[in-house]
Amino acid sequence: MELYDCQMAPNPRRARIFIAEKHLDIKTNEISIIEGENLKEDYLKINPWGLLPSLVVDENTVISEVPSIFLYLESMHPEPNLLGNDLLETVNIQSWERFSEMNGMQAVGEFFRNQAEPLANRGMPGFSGVAQVPELVGRGKKRAEWYYSQLNDRLGKSAYVAGKRYTAADITALCVVDFGKAVGLPFEAGCTNISRWYDEVSKRPSSKM
Repeated sequence: MELYDCQMAPNPRRARIFIAEKHLDIKTNEISIIEGENLKEDYLKINPWGLLPSLVVDENTVISEVPSIFLYLESMHPEPNLLGNDLLETVNIQSWERFSEMNGMQAVGEFFRNQAEPLANRGMPGFSGVAQVPELVGRGKKRAEWYYSQLNDRLGKSAYVAGKRYTAADITALCVVDFGKAVGLPFEAGCTNISRWYDEVSKRPSSKM
């Protein structure tokens, strides 16, 4: 297997952390989004959508969405379990993991992508020739603030995002929080529940990926 990766991007980091938690050794190939390498012919032959990460399983199989990469790796390497031990736990983890992707990752991405100078002609992931929309910077900020408030509320009721143990839901939430910090959109100091959880999950060796 080979992972097509981008060190600075939060979605590939989700896959790297998952792989590290599984104690797997998978070769990585760096593709620069900032330099537009993901939109060049060589990479588009691997993933025609131009998105990262991509997990190449063999010459006929490429898995190109992070939740699908999670599912494949968990199926091949069940322990440690990160996606659920029974149906109810599995759907709960999926719900919270998707919540962070859709409402956190996309919000911070909207904030960042619509003002970052290197992405001036790439206002949407996987495309060139799409202009930035400056108004979306403010909308992304408001969306991220709402996400943080919801996450803080959740973590006031639960030790981890999806329950009593660390799962894929924590991986995605961690990547959202670190992405926000990196681009100038951190959670507020008053989000003490996020702070408690963040301090804990950031100590895991996989968080350094």
